[in-house]
Parts: sequence; structure tokens; C-alpha cells
Amino acid sequence: MMKEYRELTKAELELMLNGLEAEYEQQKSKGLKLDMSRGKPSTEQLDMGNDILKMVDYENAYFAEDGTDCRNYGGLTGIPEARRLVGELLDVAPEYVIVRDNSSLNIMHDMISRSMSHGVMGHTPWHKLDKVKFLCPAPGYDRHFSITEYYGIEMITIPMTGTGPDMDLVEQYVNNDADVKGIWCVPKYSNPQGISYSDETVRRFARLKPAAGDFRIFWDDAYVEHHLYEDDRDELLELLGECEEAGNPDIAYKFCSFSKISFAGAGISAIASSKANLDYILKSLFFQTIGPDKMNMLRHAKYFGDLAGIKAHMNKHADITRPKFEAVVSALETELSGLGIGSWIKPKGGYFVSFDALPGCAKAIIALLKEAGVVMTPAGATFPYGKDAEDKNIRIAPTFPTTGELGQAMELFVLCVKIASARQLLGQ
Repeated sequence: MMKEYRELTKAELELMLNGLEAEYEQQKSKGLKLDMSRGKPSTEQLDMGNDILKMVDYENAYFAEDGTDCRNYGGLTGIPEARRLVGELLDVAPEYVIVRDNSSLNIMHDMISRSMSHGVMGHTPWHKLDKVKFLCPAPGYDRHFSITEYYGIEMITIPMTGTGPDMDLVEQYVNNDADVKGIWCVPKYSNPQGISYSDETVRRFARLKPAAGDFRIFWDDAYVEHHLYEDDRDELLELLGECEEAGNPDIAYKFCSFSKISFAGAGISAIASSKANLDYILKSLFFQTIGPDKMNMLRHAKYFGDLAGIKAHMNKHADITRPKFEAVVSALETELSGLGIGSWIKPKGGYFVSFDALPGCAKAIIALLKEAGVVMTPAGATFPYGKDAEDKNIRIAPTFPTTGELGQAMELFVLCVKIASARQLLGQ
């Protein structure tokens, strides 16, 4: 059995590194050109939903169940059957759902922008305040952090645990600092670690006592039905009901989209929240749009029908993505277990595998990969401001490459981990 790298003598490390670097030069000569920088569905996954495009044609009615002509203006809340479908997906009543166009990230951006310019339900607009802070569980979703950074909001890193964000720290900030206006959350199969929040974590979120009356939880339920294993699924306690029960009905927004259910660029998305929050949002939407794409909502509602239809479709996704995730984990376990140069979490769902290298190695690993033709998410991207203080976290996105490409990429990945780790321990 191979020793841990830290147990090797300098001479042993140098000899091993020479062999690894020779192997790396051979890999570079292959001329790989692979992009694993984003968590995108594969073409095979997208093809599964092509029949959605046929659900409304010249032989079908263009009318929603309430008589709305989906080709026309109006319908700021979305058509009833789409609200009901999303309500089932998020486990909330349809009257607490507004369905929008393809991007939930767009909705989140709008919520931040609206809060900056006009405030939250009568509170002072954020742009008029001396300071606005946001809590950012990390490793986390880089696009969340990009939004708050874009608006000049101070981001505070909250460490992730095996049950969600460090809630002691969350409570300390939220309950005592009125400058803290929100927190980003990916509560199920988190991006990138694949961690699902425990029931106690959800309850603690619902029972927060914010110092700021305009504090909101941004609950991005991006992977609500994105399981890898039919018989081993994480289930999440429903947040909005818990907030209502705790006397905090307005404290949270829930977001979701069909970007990784139907089409990444042509699905539907939604926000769910309290009636008071939705009423306030609708007042703003009146000035923002004359209506969403109701035809696409109708296509989705007709195609999926109900939650059972979504689940059946997502099982097909899992059949495609599961072998890819297992290939990544298998490569890590086979090549790196016992070496003491990395750790990872085997996810049960979501879109990523999170890898922690030795501190100080992530940027070097990413640079080695890029030089050999494999582009991955930049090191540090999973932290606010793109700064991983320990320079160790790497997000692996297995879904888009073919199985063959993924095998090549992981062969190179573990090699780069070994090289960067040996160099780090040798002080190079």
C-alpha cells in the first residue's frame, strides 16, 4: 500500500515527482480540449425533453385552464397549471408561487436589485444605507456571490458543515447585526459539496430573530428533485411552512427552475414566498414586464402534468448522470485514497463533486489541468470575492462531458493533484 505523501522522505518524493511529471508531459501531448467549467446538462439530457416543444401546436389549444390566451399579454403570476406544478415541486400551495421565464438566477438578481433601489416592503432602500451585508455559506455557488459583489454588498463567509451552514455563526450575525440583510442558501445537494440541510438547520433558519426587519433568506432550491439514487434520497424540511409556524412568514424567498429538468436555456422558473412578499413583488413586476412567456409555461405544464411526471423524468436524468458521478468518485478513491493529499464528498444528488486538495494547491492543480487542455471552474470561485483563504477547494462538474471525455479528464485530474501535492510538500 502506498504511504501518505507526508510520510515520504524528500528523496522518495523527488523520485516520485520525476515520474509523475514525465507522465504529465505524455498527457499534454494528447492535445485534450475539454471544458468542465460549468455544471451543464449534456446533449443527451437535453434531448430527453424535446417533446416539450411539441406540446402546443396548431392542433392544440393555446389557452390555459382559466381561459387565458397564452399568446397574449398579461398573467404576471403565471398560468394556474404552471403555478400548481411548481407548487407541487416546492411543496407549497400554488397561490404562494409566481412563475417566471427560464432563469431563477434572473429572479434572484431582480430581488437584490429591487431591494437596492426600492427597499423591502417599505424599508429603506439598501442604496441609501451606509452598509449592507450578506452571509455567504462557502464553498457555495459562485453566481450568487457575483450578484452581491456586483451591487457592492459586503459578503461574509459562513463555513459549511455536514448539516448546512454553521448556524451558530448565522444566528450570531443575523440576530445582532442590522446591516445583515440576507443569506444565500442552496439547501439540497448544495453547490458544490452536495450537502443537504438537516431538519434542525431548516428549523433554526425559520426561527431566526433578525435585527433587520428587511432581512431575507434566499433559498435557492436548485436541486429539489435532482437525486442520483432512487432508493437513497435526501429529503428537505419545507422552509416556508416552518417560517409560518415560527411566526416569521415573510423571512424567506424560495427559488427554483427547470433549467436542469427540461432545457437549461428554455425552462421555467419561479419564486415562492408569503402573500405579503408576493404582493410587493407583483407591484414591481407591473412596471417591469407586460407578462412572462406563458406559452412555455403551458408546454411545461402539459408535458409534466404533475410532480409524478417530474419525478419520472428526473429518474431518466439520473440514469445518465449517475455513471458519470460514480466515475469521478471511483477515480478519486482508486488513485488518491490513503495518500493524504485530498478529500471529497460522495454526493447523492445535485450537479457537482467537491474536492479539497492540500491547502495551497488548488490554483496549481487548476493551472496544470488548463495547460494540459482541461478547463475547470477557477480555484476560489466557490468563495466570496473568488478568494479561498486556504486555496484548496475545487468544483468538479461531471455532467456535460461524454463518459470517455470524463475518464480522460479524471485521469489527468488525479495526476495533477499528485504533482501539485508533491511540489507543495517539497516546497517548490
